[in-house]
Amino acid sequence: MRYSLFILLLLWSLKGYNQEIQRFTADTIKTIQLDSTVNITAERLNVETFIRAVTTDTSFYQAFRNMKKYAFTAENSIYTYDKKNKVTGRLYRKMKRQTSAPWLEYLVKQDTGHLFKKNGKYELYTAEMFDYIFMNAYQSAYTNGPSVVGKAAGANAGYKEKLKTLIFSPGRPVKGLPFIGDKTEIFTANMRQYYDYAFFSGTYLDSIPVYRFKVTVKPDLSSWTKGGLMIKELTTIFDKRNFEILGRYVDMKYSNMLFDFDVQMNIEMRYFGEEKLPAKISYQGNWNVPLKKQERASVLVLQKDYHLGK
Repeated sequence: MRYSLFILLLLWSLKGYNQEIQRFTADTIKTIQLDSTVNITAERLNVETFIRAVTTDTSFYQAFRNMKKYAFTAENSIYTYDKKNKVTGRLYRKMKRQTSAPWLEYLVKQDTGHLFKKNGKYELYTAEMFDYIFMNAYQSAYTNGPSVVGKAAGANAGYKEKLKTLIFSPGRPVKGLPFIGDKTEIFTANMRQYYDYAFFSGTYLDSIPVYRFKVTVKPDLSSWTKGGLMIKELTTIFDKRNFEILGRYVDMKYSNMLFDFDVQMNIEMRYFGEEKLPAKISYQGNWNVPLKKQERASVLVLQKDYHLGK
């Protein structure tokens, strides 16, 4: 039962190996400055406007597809931890991505600690998912087509599909995950009684006018009710000029007899010229599944210097 499939993990300043650290706790996108804490009351905007945009948007996923049109520099870091938050493994890669084969030029590639099994495969499923999402994308060509989430193939394909749903289509059910498949549907009539929905005006990266749409668990719920809600927060950043999504933060936590997990993930886009492209993806998560090794990991992905290849 491999339920540990989400993605990439967060960390700003982990220094040293096998050293006890305070793990970075992912927080809502910090590159946005709010104009005020007062909700916008513009007649054309309401909660339904934002819910509809979150559930129907395809531009967020399309931005990940569009990055394959470009050459760029990528830095990927993976850290694994023990129960005391001591680093047990580290993988760091800095690469130049090209638009044709050979796709990658490694500038730095190093790993330490316990990351791989004797057969060369990753110890943790989280790391396997990291490579599935990014390393495969780095080494493939852009293909033109509709911006819909494609089908995964090969081993663990079903779990990869669930991962895509969680990242690119929040608010939709995730089929095939016992006891939690419908807990992601935070916009249904039944689930709305448990959440607060609010939107604010702000500025992203010092210059881009944005709206921040924030969905959070109501504070006055009982501990029992809160424990049954998987998504604790979903924050989405919209560009005011075109209402496309520039950022997404999700905080998920759940526990039952089969497994428990505590995951935070943050994804930020930036404009390179007129193109919206992924700039920062961060994740940290703890997973505990019976008969499987407990997974405690964090990942930081940075991508910059986008330009058209030869």
